[in-house]
Amino acid sequence: MASANRKPTVVHVIGNEVKPFSLRNCNGKDFSLADYRDTKGFILVFTCNHCPFAKLYMQRLNEMNAKYKSLGVPLIAINPMDSNIYEEETLAGMQSWAREKKFNFPYLQDASQDIARMFHATHTPDAFVIWKKGGKWIIRYSGAIDDNGEKPAQAHSFIGLAVDQLLSGKMVSKPETLSFGCAISYRGG
Repeated sequence: MASANRKPTVVHVIGNEVKPFSLRNCNGKDFSLADYRDTKGFILVFTCNHCPFAKLYMQRLNEMNAKYKSLGVPLIAINPMDSNIYEEETLAGMQSWAREKKFNFPYLQDASQDIARMFHATHTPDAFVIWKKGGKWIIRYSGAIDDNGEKPAQAHSFIGLAVDQLLSGKMVSKPETLSFGCAISYRGG
């Protein structure tokens, strides 16, 4: 029987605590959540260099970081793709891509794929909003960046709505959406 009618498996992560992590930024420096004690939260996007759908969002990621970083909610992009399968996903490939797209945010390599597994990320792009509460980082949003990859001017930003509501002291009204794009190939199945 064909699997075309099978629905994707969704792992609910809202409310999960994110353990502090450190990863290598494509600029060669280490990035650590522990270094950001004064932030309110983060926009975290799993993305990559080769996925056509992820490529649609590069300018929007720069714009989101420019808007929200000054409000205490910077954007972090994490590349979880296996560079043994996709040559353009090496650290050198990430550096070239970040320069070409003029990234104004950290672009981290998750070479072990441990961080992507912690978030149960499935696609690129797959977006999360994590928020500080009582000294802990808690996932408050999981899913798509917005509802229109091809037409940014017509898109409704799920990330923007979530961050704006959290900044206003409200609960996120739509904490989960389905992300889509290129599947993350995890080593070991």
